Amino acid sequence: MNAMTEDYAILKHGSYNALLFDPRWKEKRLLILQRDNNSCVVCKSKEDVQIHHRQYHFLRKYKAFKKPWDYSDSLLITLCRKCHQKGHQIYDVPTKYI
Repeated sequence: MNAMTEDYAILKHGSYNALLFDPRWKEKRLLILQRDNNSCVVCKSKEDVQIHHRQYHFLRKYKAFKKPWDYSDSLLITLCRKCHQKGHQIYDVPTKYI
């Protein structure tokens, strides 16, 4: 595991989850859900929907990942839990280093 992967693992499992309770993320999440008709863009399910980041951005200057609400809407999609988990098993979410 390289340093970037380790940083991501810490962020993903630690402080990142806390950011999901931030009002800025809740607002952004609601906008994406509304845009996607509160449905999974893959299977159209409306059950247990989540917002998926299609790409992660690591800000080299700050040695940190971008906050979840700072991504453009085009990089966020609504998925049900099942499609979200399946997608992460099949594909790695790309990280762009900025």
